[in-house]
Amino acid sequence: MAERLHDLLLNPSHGHAGKIALRQAGSAAAPLRYEQLAAEVERTSAALLEQGLEPNDRVAVYLEKRPEAVVGLFAAAAAGGIAVPINPVLKPDQVAHILQDAEARFLITSAARSQTLQAKLEHCPALAHIWWVDEAPPPDLSPVGPAVHHWDRRPRCAAAPHPQRIEHDAAMLLYTSGSTGLPKGVILSHRNVIAGASSVVAYLENDVEDRILAALPLSFDYGFSQLTTAFLVGAEVILHDYLLPQDLPRRVAEYGVTGVAAVPPMWFDLAELPWPAAARGSVRYLTNSGGALPRPTVEALRRQLPEAQLYLMYGLTEAFRSTYLPPGELDARPDSIGRAIPNAEVQVVRPDGTRCAAYEHGELVHRGPQVALGYWRAPEATAERFRPAPNQPGAIPLSERAVWSGDTVYADEDGYLYFVGRTDELIKTSGYRVSPQEIEAAVLEIGGVQECVAAGVPDPRLGQTIGVVLATAAGADVDRETIQRACRSRLPSFMVPGTIRIQEHPLPRTANGKVDRAGLREHLLQSRIDGDEPAR
Repeated sequence: MAERLHDLLLNPSHGHAGKIALRQAGSAAAPLRYEQLAAEVERTSAALLEQGLEPNDRVAVYLEKRPEAVVGLFAAAAAGGIAVPINPVLKPDQVAHILQDAEARFLITSAARSQTLQAKLEHCPALAHIWWVDEAPPPDLSPVGPAVHHWDRRPRCAAAPHPQRIEHDAAMLLYTSGSTGLPKGVILSHRNVIAGASSVVAYLENDVEDRILAALPLSFDYGFSQLTTAFLVGAEVILHDYLLPQDLPRRVAEYGVTGVAAVPPMWFDLAELPWPAAARGSVRYLTNSGGALPRPTVEALRRQLPEAQLYLMYGLTEAFRSTYLPPGELDARPDSIGRAIPNAEVQVVRPDGTRCAAYEHGELVHRGPQVALGYWRAPEATAERFRPAPNQPGAIPLSERAVWSGDTVYADEDGYLYFVGRTDELIKTSGYRVSPQEIEAAVLEIGGVQECVAAGVPDPRLGQTIGVVLATAAGADVDRETIQRACRSRLPSFMVPGTIRIQEHPLPRTANGKVDRAGLREHLLQSRIDGDEPAR
């Protein structure tokens, strides 16, 4: 049984060494079998140790989705370090912030990406070694300061002895997308990663026959889990850089993919595309996390892929994944985020920690082995979010730490959970506390509306009024009056949006592909400042 992240490859329990582990979609390069991938991890781990990597040194990986990125992340853990995946779409200032905040000593990247960071490296004094995975530029373009190494010159030596690590040691440092302020790092232990993979495998029923498409960034916990769940059972992973939506169904058909994970903005696009017959025949399951899927999108996906099981999930980086809705419950509870994942407990509690009654709104609190070790170099933020688990026996002297999500939810009489909103996103207007998601759901029912974000806009009389930014299909006959008329028919008057912004292009995304809610809230605030009066 795997206990540490690198055990998934170096000490696999599935016993399928001859099976394909990893391939890159669209690449002419031969896929890597499990024994080949393990050898690459051992080789890279030995090279890092030879260069002086000490336990808990941070090893950053700043690459597009390619085999070297996977090797680098697992090798960092095997060498006793902490892997820091960096989203390849981040800009140099954001990358430099992560390198500086993490105090990374090692960076695995490409020569071209390294050059974009040239002017920023003076702010990263801890960085001692850079590995280039591709052909190097002329020596005079090498960065000043860190030693530069070439991937193909790693020593082909016997595997170095691995430093002693236990499951509670730190394995990864995942930086949030930074939609509010600068990105902050979430520290995951080996146990966190393995427990998360084991739980997902249990309810998705993954096995050695699965072929999982990794289309999400590996810097995203949901994206990285496509690797860990596959490697836990000996399945195959197909790395796919998601650029054009129409490419994904083709890749699914080409490689016989059985499992696809995506976030709502991706599913909005994919639900409207024709999927090849081969894709419809191979996909066993679809998963969604990172936000709710509107019912029209759910129904469109089910029409496109009628044989696939659709799993709606809720999670947060601080606890990996918290809930899932079994596909068999989708018709009866289409708006539910489900129940706790295996080997986790999810409670809905009042501010004093006591359990809420059915249908009573409260904060979602997650306890279990998936709960992270806290925020990197942020003790105050850690103390606020990671607190003793509520409702535990008082006779136990040491309290278990849980993650208090900051999300407002409620449970029905059967224990199924429903998302209400982020505590810091709830709109307070006319004395009411309003969920943005409820307004968004009403707007999304209007024909031609594809995406919507609602937020509070400061108002001296009401506290806040409702503002929305929405994206429509090209040529859709949707205007301000259409939105307000439809909302009046579906919502009480205090929930009808007054500040409305309509555009025909998709809403902006964060680096992880989610809708940039924080940026859009700022856009709505500026709209109000610029004189867009709310409706009365």
